[in-house]
Amino acid sequence: MPNRVPLDAKTARWLPWVVAIAFFMQSLDGTILNTALPAMARDLAENPLRMQGVVIAYMLTVALLIPASGWVADRFGTKKIFFGAIMLFSIGSLLCALSSTLTMLVGARVIQGLGGALMLPVGRLVVLRAYPRSELVRIMGFITIPGLLGPLLGPTMGGWMVQYLTWHWIFLINLPIGVLGVILVLRYIPDYSGTPGQPLDVPGLLLSGVALGGLVFGFEVLGHGLLPRQWALLLIGGGLLSAWLYVLHARRTAYPLIDFSLLKIPTFAVSFWGGNLMRIGSASQPFLLVLLFQLCFGLNPLQAGLLSVAGGVGALLMKMLAVRIVSRFGFRRTLIGNAVLTGATILACSLFEVSTPYWIVILVLFGSGIIRSLQFSTLGALTYADVPPEQSSRASSLSAMTIQLTLSLSVGIAAGLLGLIMAVRGHATVEQSDIAWIMAGAGLLCALSGLVYRRLSPQAGSAIYAKRAEGM
Repeated sequence: MPNRVPLDAKTARWLPWVVAIAFFMQSLDGTILNTALPAMARDLAENPLRMQGVVIAYMLTVALLIPASGWVADRFGTKKIFFGAIMLFSIGSLLCALSSTLTMLVGARVIQGLGGALMLPVGRLVVLRAYPRSELVRIMGFITIPGLLGPLLGPTMGGWMVQYLTWHWIFLINLPIGVLGVILVLRYIPDYSGTPGQPLDVPGLLLSGVALGGLVFGFEVLGHGLLPRQWALLLIGGGLLSAWLYVLHARRTAYPLIDFSLLKIPTFAVSFWGGNLMRIGSASQPFLLVLLFQLCFGLNPLQAGLLSVAGGVGALLMKMLAVRIVSRFGFRRTLIGNAVLTGATILACSLFEVSTPYWIVILVLFGSGIIRSLQFSTLGALTYADVPPEQSSRASSLSAMTIQLTLSLSVGIAAGLLGLIMAVRGHATVEQSDIAWIMAGAGLLCALSGLVYRRLSPQAGSAIYAKRAEGM
């Protein structure tokens, strides 16, 4: 059983802010960089195609280390690891800004990745161990918002910085956020530990790292055309083989690094499969909207990003409503109904045309932000509703690993299908109707995730919202 430190009122109030700040810094960095790559290539006198190594270095580092995050937090304590994660990410950001060659920049991104691999799962683990289950809907809703804001604000901020400042600022912006984060960690993050005597599953770490790295990298290069398609498929095949070998290994070891026995918990299993299906359908939306607004409608990066901010505003608004909605309708009805609404809003985005009034675009994206925020905050709470405290670190690692995978899978599938549709229709450049087909399919996939949530009992997770409702 993990060691627990009672929370005073001030710590209980500030702790979600600390985790949210770290999540925001990481999610912002993941999307702000892409808009600056051409400017970075010119400044470093590099071929723009080689600049994708900056993205890949970070992505692979995170993929390789995420599976071990739970064991590391149990072994050394959540406070030390979360503090170290923010420090590494901030130091890596500074080194990125100071880099004068591509090699230096790639090395600095690896340091960033060391911190990024630990921030998300360990931050979530702190929350799971700090708050009673009755608070999970509220807290998970709050810390989920940064993950939704980053992809929406990143392109806007990146475009503005490249246009009016220099590319270095996309990394320097992390420093004040990081300084604030480490100060707050020292003051408000409790130091929980798990079972430090448990041995590290080294074979499992190698197999899961190769599996996740191969799959994430494979779908990334497939989606962005960074390597010939046969190489991308070879990477994906190698990742699948390693994943299969890991499953065989996990069945024979007493302490597997990634514990799939958690899928025997009904609420965790439904949240796991339904959430993954929802992310595969919805996570490609920022990528597709950027293509739609810039390539089809002729907007510049700043204008396209400003339109997308409407979704972030909607996500913030939902923070105040999620608890009441779940308390009123329960997890099962909320997730099923919201899956259909998510699909409907994505389908509505597929109907955007260059003549569509901006107020309609903003209204649809605002509604989409509200709905997605509710869905993922509700899923975040239900995922851990019935997970025993002693298994919370493993649950956090498994969840973080699949989130990383499905985000890349979503973009890879969308980009691959877009290229196929363009080839079939004989389009040399992307058109609005090409993107519309992908968005329509993504909306259908999100709606179909509602069938997974039908497996929940009407009372699933009721202990969470029932207790919360008593105190409202």
